[in-house]
Amino acid sequence: MNAAEHKKHADLARPSLGNFGRNEWAVLGTPCPAIKKLAEDIIAELSISYKCAYLDAAHVKEGQPSILPGRLAAGAFAEYADKINHHEFLFNKKFNAFGFREVLHDADLILVNGNHQQAKSQVVVIDKVKEASLKRKLGQLTDVQLFLMAEEETTIFDFVKEAIPHWEKIPVFSLKEKDKIVVFFKNKMECAIPKINGLVLAGGKSLRFGSDKGMINWHGKEQREYVAELLQPFCKEVFISCREEQQAELNGNFQSVTDTFTGIGPYGAILSAFRKQPDAAWLVVACDLPLLDTNVLKFLVEHRNHSSIATTFQSPHDGLPEPLITIWEPKSYPVLLSFLAQGYSCPRKVLINSDATILQPPFPNALMNVNTQEEFQKASVLLGLETK
Repeated sequence: MNAAEHKKHADLARPSLGNFGRNEWAVLGTPCPAIKKLAEDIIAELSISYKCAYLDAAHVKEGQPSILPGRLAAGAFAEYADKINHHEFLFNKKFNAFGFREVLHDADLILVNGNHQQAKSQVVVIDKVKEASLKRKLGQLTDVQLFLMAEEETTIFDFVKEAIPHWEKIPVFSLKEKDKIVVFFKNKMECAIPKINGLVLAGGKSLRFGSDKGMINWHGKEQREYVAELLQPFCKEVFISCREEQQAELNGNFQSVTDTFTGIGPYGAILSAFRKQPDAAWLVVACDLPLLDTNVLKFLVEHRNHSSIATTFQSPHDGLPEPLITIWEPKSYPVLLSFLAQGYSCPRKVLINSDATILQPPFPNALMNVNTQEEFQKASVLLGLETK
């Protein structure tokens, strides 16, 4: 093998993340109190629909000693306190991009004080008070999406125009125009809602049933293909999840996702889908739901909460979340991996112990799954089919 053939790292699809998360903006070019106030205004309006985070740096006066708080001063690595109405974690360690993303994976919107931290996208305030500081940060202006004019400012600095060739196409508001700024971020967040892909779970070995459940003909075609067709109106792309040896059986009407996390059942199928497209939400449906119809899927998609890690139904059989008819958001990917790292491969356990949105099913019978011949007979009767 020569150097050109050697690949140091696996060819993995990486999520579209910045330094802290998916949707992050650094606000810079004005004093820190103005940045904090702007962040508060935006968060107050958007936190109803989105999980928002704010990052800043402590402002220590020159010459003031830096003293570790609490038990960190005694040498603790971390300290947690339940503050009743909020929770506080203190760490005596440095965070890099990997650490920040792990902690903030649940955040939909991250605002950053750009006077101290960099972010993937930027909001630049034109303010003579911080003109010199902004000039030193020109290298950080990689994706400016909004200009804000401080009081009495009327023109964008020439050095900013020179650094940003397309500056005239970027929206410009006054820093006082709170409503316009909020609408700007609402529109950005609306556009950032992940697309939905469909995933039909058809890779099980159907040991209890005795034959491949994905090949049952309840609706004039193989059940796995029938479910895939049900998903099409709600999804950008639809895939059938299968084992590698099953691919030859598929008729080619739909793309497939073969298990790359093997031996852990549906959990591995969901992770394999995220490994393929980590920025998509995945509407995951088991192939053994013969009573499932368009109305149920429409209800699920219309009540989707993209700020949760997942949107699912409460099972009418045991009252627990039903993981195999669920919209799994991209932010669930690191959560699923984290549970797996702790030795758990049950998607229901993830839903129970995470911030998931759980809906009451509009048609409870539609969630009936078939694992045995007795359940097959019952489903066939409900569908009005003759059984032997």
